[in-house]
Amino acid sequence: MTDTAGFAQAQLTGEVLFYSRPEPLSKEAHGDLGLKPTEHPYAFTATTHLVPLLVTEFAPAALCYPIIFVGADKTPVAVLGVNGNENLFVDAQGAYAPDCYLPAYVRRYPFVLANDEQAQRMVVCIDRNAPMITSKPESPFFVNGELSDYTKNAVEFCNTFESERQRTESFVKLLTELDLLETKKAFFTPPPVNGAAQEPQVIAEYLGVSEQKLNALPPEKFIELRDNGALAQIYAHLVSLLGWDRLIVKAMLRPRAPVAANV
Repeated sequence: MTDTAGFAQAQLTGEVLFYSRPEPLSKEAHGDLGLKPTEHPYAFTATTHLVPLLVTEFAPAALCYPIIFVGADKTPVAVLGVNGNENLFVDAQGAYAPDCYLPAYVRRYPFVLANDEQAQRMVVCIDRNAPMITSKPESPFFVNGELSDYTKNAVEFCNTFESERQRTESFVKLLTELDLLETKKAFFTPPPVNGAAQEPQVIAEYLGVSEQKLNALPPEKFIELRDNGALAQIYAHLVSLLGWDRLIVKAMLRPRAPVAANV
């Protein structure tokens, strides 16, 4: 379950991308705080080139980013840049590209659910270092000692995110059980130098669904993937991989941005 708890009571574990100072939300510690509008609310993503995705986000995200699987847990992520610590969809002023899908992982900030292992519950937290948190808020966390409507909506969003995160884990587990994932590479071919063709360079090595393995599935397994909705998400992932070329072009057009890097 999720809860708001006193700061001293929760023993939190784990680290979460973007959250440098997570604190369990409480009226004692944060009763006079809330959020203020900022010109570029997603500027904090500027130094991140990978952002976790929920499986239900694959279709809209595929229109903007390559979707790959990374790490021991095979976490699905949107690739925002070809260089570590560089988001090609945030400009020099900190504005996020208005024509690109914004992952739910980013939209929930500065709220997040954290695991309190001692109490065996999920605790609603905020990143106390978030630049939009202020003591003169337009959207307070609490009103008359109770969660404000704004905060209640944010908590509901976090709860929905957690449910979808578990569904995403089930999706990855299914891909793993069917042995559909394989190591893939993304390449960049530099332009010719003095008329001489250049060798392709590997810019990323990652896990992705093997089309060969997918097509070789027994018909009943293929139909099962279709009926449970997983097949549509797999195709969205495969289509998204065409976005590597777009990402490379964006890197080449960005001033002083080298192209080659490892994801």
